[in-house]
Amino acid sequence: MKFEEYNISPEIKKSIAELGFRRPTDIQFKAIGPILKGEDVMAVAQTGTGKTAAFAIPILHLLQQRKKKGTYIKCLVLLPTRELAVQITDVFKAISKYTDLKIVCLMGGVGQDDQIFDLTVGADVVIATPGRMFDLQSQGYIELDRVEMLVLDEADKMLDKGFNKDIHDIIKRIPRVHQTLFFSATLNRQIKTLAYSVVANPIRIQISPKNPVSKNVSHALAYVEMDDKRFFLERLIKEAPESKILVFVRTKVRAERVFTAMQRVGIVTLTMHGDKEQEDRLAVMNDFKLGNVKVLIATDLSARGIDIENVDYVINYDLPDLPENYVHRVGRTGRGVKSGKAVSFCSEEEKKILKDIETFLGNEINLLEVDKATYLETLDFSDDGNKNWKALLKDNAQFTQKKEVKKKQKRF
Repeated sequence: MKFEEYNISPEIKKSIAELGFRRPTDIQFKAIGPILKGEDVMAVAQTGTGKTAAFAIPILHLLQQRKKKGTYIKCLVLLPTRELAVQITDVFKAISKYTDLKIVCLMGGVGQDDQIFDLTVGADVVIATPGRMFDLQSQGYIELDRVEMLVLDEADKMLDKGFNKDIHDIIKRIPRVHQTLFFSATLNRQIKTLAYSVVANPIRIQISPKNPVSKNVSHALAYVEMDDKRFFLERLIKEAPESKILVFVRTKVRAERVFTAMQRVGIVTLTMHGDKEQEDRLAVMNDFKLGNVKVLIATDLSARGIDIENVDYVINYDLPDLPENYVHRVGRTGRGVKSGKAVSFCSEEEKKILKDIETFLGNEINLLEVDKATYLETLDFSDDGNKNWKALLKDNAQFTQKKEVKKKQKRF
């Protein structure tokens, strides 16, 4: 089935055609129909499957058809991070381009004056992080008593960030009769409990439940010592100069160290982590999105907030502490119908984490065998000025090999 065959408004069909949407992804095919019928939906789908459009398209169509005028909020979309709020707002605005629907984004980290102005002018759809939304509500700028639709996106991450109570507080403030759409990348007992406490007789949708990662992503793993990872990253980046590459590290400090290491060898990168001001984070995202800079180094803070087209590689420079974060990280590539590559560097001290990740995935990650010669070649490949220790390492390896040869000769 093609999008042009759906019973949605010509204005929305025009905008999604311009966005290059031809046929719906699995989650879109299964979710759009029930949402258009006014059903509650509980959907579990991997990151990168097109789930934002799966609820944005039918929501915007329904609001356009109802033609209810007024400045009150008709749809509230709640999500866990500022970056995700920006991304989803962009999708809603792009799909509603030829309608007169008003889309407003509310998030912390930036001044509230522009957001207050947008609310007073009128907002059909409000896309918000809980903190800023409750803040503006306490100041009297938000009324939720006429909300018709509630969307909880990345619900598992909302729980991780401690928003369970906030979600139930919002449920108490909106009309008893409303449509609820619940989307999550993972499903466990806690998420099920939350879901069934907010949805009524939902249509349940689950995409690829046995494989939490999109089939469009190929996975590879290399055993690399912690201090050598920067050399392997340098080589990968230089051998794929036109590729858009997203590098995940464990901490903000690590992000800045990798940034400095790449800077030393002439590679331009950007960093994204919690110490950056919101305006800086938005500027970084924009530069990476436009391809002005091809390499972004990020912490897990950004794993779900980066919805950038055509990310060719996700590099797990450090393995994530939580196995499910592997899924969220690699979900930044291979999105929709595009293919992508996930490459992980695993040091000796990370092997326990690797086991946990493979257990979570239900299979082993394809191992790239790196022989000693290739390993040393990668270290020698670097443009890092400090090569003395590498030369010694290489000489030592050659010396060891010669000793082994002599031992064998003596035996004969």
